[in-house]
Amino acid sequence: MAIEIIEQPSVGLSKIAVSETHGEDSPYFAGWKAYDDNPYDESNNQSGVIQMGLAENQVSFDLLEKYLEEHSEASSWGKGAPGFRENALFQDYHGLKSFRQAMANFMEQIRGGRAKFDPDRIVLTAGATAANELLTFILADPGDALLVPTPYYPGFDRDLRWRTGVKIVPIHCDSSNNFQVTPQALEAAYQCAESMNLKVRGVLITNPSNPLGATIQRSVLEEILDFATRKNIHLVSDEIYSGSTFSSSEFISIAEILEARDYKDSERVHIVYSLSKDLGLPGFRVGTIYSYNDKVVTTARRLSSFTLISSQTQHLLACMLSNKEFTENYIKTNRERLSKRYDMIIKGLKKTGIECLKGNAGLFCWMNLSTLLEEPTRESELALWKIILNEVKLNISPGSSCHCSEPGWFRVCFANMSEQTLGVALERIHKFMEQRKRKETQ
Repeated sequence: MAIEIIEQPSVGLSKIAVSETHGEDSPYFAGWKAYDDNPYDESNNQSGVIQMGLAENQVSFDLLEKYLEEHSEASSWGKGAPGFRENALFQDYHGLKSFRQAMANFMEQIRGGRAKFDPDRIVLTAGATAANELLTFILADPGDALLVPTPYYPGFDRDLRWRTGVKIVPIHCDSSNNFQVTPQALEAAYQCAESMNLKVRGVLITNPSNPLGATIQRSVLEEILDFATRKNIHLVSDEIYSGSTFSSSEFISIAEILEARDYKDSERVHIVYSLSKDLGLPGFRVGTIYSYNDKVVTTARRLSSFTLISSQTQHLLACMLSNKEFTENYIKTNRERLSKRYDMIIKGLKKTGIECLKGNAGLFCWMNLSTLLEEPTRESELALWKIILNEVKLNISPGSSCHCSEPGWFRVCFANMSEQTLGVALERIHKFMEQRKRKETQ
């Protein structure tokens, strides 16, 4: 029986509790609610909303299941109680040494061995969300600013701002150069922050980009690092999709730039990584901070006591990632499958007359529907988004929720469903476009 609570005069709460900076009023999250209320199911609810707003990798889950079937020791403690006792009582916030070593090796592997990682510089966190927030706490004070290129992941409004009190100042990028960051855009954002009396503490980039599904060019990375050095600020590189590039050679990590420069100015550089995207394990909540700054590593490790990964999870993944035969096959197969899915959605959209930004990574494409807008405004974009959500029954993310300065762009995820469901989604888009064309000719 539900407990009834009689309304009482409001009791005061903290500023964080009543703050709107959590960002959950964004259309990005509203689309999730529409899906939750009426989820598509291939058998039981074929008229439901198809979730294309969730960047989740399910295309290679069978490889994980096969590994666990063949290596039961990874999810058990072996014979007797010593293994169980050792892991059940383990609470060192450094994390299992075997897991940190396995993570360092895996991060090197997905970069084709072109960058090296020291396991003693790896700080474990409960996902990349915690890693980005934790880094923000360390690098900036409340009221300071981070510069972030647009369009950016809508969750950053929550992760970087809500509890930290830090401001995000956008680095405005546009389609004229495929949304790549320019020195002019960096300087303009910095000057904008200064005009608001905000102290800029760093630049945060996502490489490969979410929502663009594209990697950042080497020359652009070098310009961003040079800018951070000139301004004496930090550079955070969120590389959680680094293993989801369709080809290893297409991704350049900031770690490679530092290595080529003999680690000059490396103390200002910090990398965020996670197993949620590349390995498709968001529920395991596994993230890492890799910093070249000793003080940041020490402080992050202390703060990580608020966001630990269970020793059971660390044990399982240490076994899995230490198996080189598994990781080599997984990385290769996962890239091939993601590339195939990407081609499927790009070709399917092109048949309906829809173009996308050329991508080479990630679990989504950046779709251009600007020609369908009644006016080139955010309001017109959201009106179109509501039609697609409520009538076409597809949850896609409007570009304005990613702070894109050009109305009409949408992020469309393709790896969190079966090929059959993706086919249904493309068919719905095709019908929608045909209906629009008929209306225009009437």
